[in-house]
Formats: sequence, structure tokens, C-alpha cells
Amino acid sequence: MDFLKDLWLFMKERKKYWLAPVIIVVLLIGALLIFSEGSAVAPFIYSLF
Repeated sequence: MDFLKDLWLFMKERKKYWLAPVIIVVLLIGALLIFSEGSAVAPFIYSLF
């Protein structure tokens, strides 16, 4: 959690709010790959990338 706090403070101080959507999308794609790893949906997810 300390990393996320530091990241938010960096974005706030440097006015780099455009990084927030990029980070959120990367985290969502990572979560999708992790949670679909053992399911029957995995072959379809991996074919997207």
C-alpha cells in the first residue's frame, strides 16, 4: 500500500493525472490474466493477446 500512496503523491505533485487510467488498465488486464488462468475461458483470453 505504501507504493500506491507514493505513486499517487508523485502523480499529484507532478500533475501527471493521465497516468491513472494507464495504470488502472494495466492492473485490470493483469487481474484478468491471473483469475482466468485456471478456468475454461483461458484459451479465449490468451488468444486476444
